[in-house]
Amino acid sequence: MTLQEYQDQVDRWVKQYGVRYFSELTNLAILMEEVGEVARLMARRYGEQSFKGTPGDTRDLADELADVMFVLVCIANQTGVDLPTALQRNLEKKTRRDHRRHWDNPKLAK
Repeated sequence: MTLQEYQDQVDRWVKQYGVRYFSELTNLAILMEEVGEVARLMARRYGEQSFKGTPGDTRDLADELADVMFVLVCIANQTGVDLPTALQRNLEKKTRRDHRRHWDNPKLAK
């Protein structure tokens, strides 16, 4: 599936099952909540924090990241952002700006 197809599919889903988009500010708050869930899982799985309660957490990182993507796409849809175009422009900007930056960073030397 392309990103544009996903944007279209999310739009159809929201209109069929969600009635309408939440307000932009509500979706921003939901996005922050979903990012927090990814951060919590990453800190426990890959960082020094331990899981609370039952040993090991069965939450799926892929599913948590998909939750973030869903809300991000909702925000893009409701604000008229064409994500494939925006992402391409952003990558071109980063390439122009950073084409040597990280190679020249001694902190990243191999």
